[in-house]
Amino acid sequence: MSYQHIKWMILFVPTLTIGIWEYVRHQFLMPYLSMDAGNWLSPLIVYIVSITLLRGLFTMMENTREALDHERIAKGKLEERQQLAGELHDGVAQSLFLLGVKLDQAKRKFDDPEVMQLLHDLSRTVGEANHDVRQAIADLKQPPRQEDAHQSTLETRIREMVPLAGVKVEVDWQLADTCFNTAQQAELLACIREALLNVHKHAGARSAVIRGTGDEQEWCVIVEDDGTGYVEEALQQPGRFGLRITAERAAQRGWRFEFRRKDERTQFILTGGKIHG
Repeated sequence: MSYQHIKWMILFVPTLTIGIWEYVRHQFLMPYLSMDAGNWLSPLIVYIVSITLLRGLFTMMENTREALDHERIAKGKLEERQQLAGELHDGVAQSLFLLGVKLDQAKRKFDDPEVMQLLHDLSRTVGEANHDVRQAIADLKQPPRQEDAHQSTLETRIREMVPLAGVKVEVDWQLADTCFNTAQQAELLACIREALLNVHKHAGARSAVIRGTGDEQEWCVIVEDDGTGYVEEALQQPGRFGLRITAERAAQRGWRFEFRRKDERTQFILTGGKIHG
């Protein structure tokens, strides 16, 4: 039933009810029902119809209106995402592509091995950034998920990032959302995203694990993979800006960031909580 039909029914049902009642009362019930009793029964009948039939119609109208509001909001979000995707494509993505072309031209003009290595590292970093931007553009062109980000759990949002790793990822998440405020959740998700991107780009792994344990007092988040990995000095290597940014983010939040190789597995570790804060 459409929204307009429900509104018209709400308007006409009380009128139709009292009209039918008055007709039946005067045509058939006058010998058996006094005028005073009929007058008392009229509002009672309207009340009974209101709390039964009309109440259901009001509920249907509210549900229909809520569905229309959700559809309108979803359409608005999709339009905003597509507009942002277009701006990224016309601005950042094109600039990164042009920068990559310029770096390729520069590499052909220098013979110095150190300069060539630096240009190679810069070119690779620009290529990775270009890939990330285009991935973000592709994501923005997809319809947003139905539930609002503030209503979804932290574990749900982490699971949505799993495809970034490009390998099979197991999620063992035992941390409650209450361990982090909104800003901390955003930072934690950004760090986990960087870890998954590193697994995809550099690890050569076949599988990975995201593990979250602890409570508000002390918690630990580990992203672990079975790839060839890197050594701890990777933080200082050219092109490893993501890991350095992650370390800076962790330090700003009072968290501890550790990137290590243990038992032939690479571990990306964040620890924090009130004890560490």
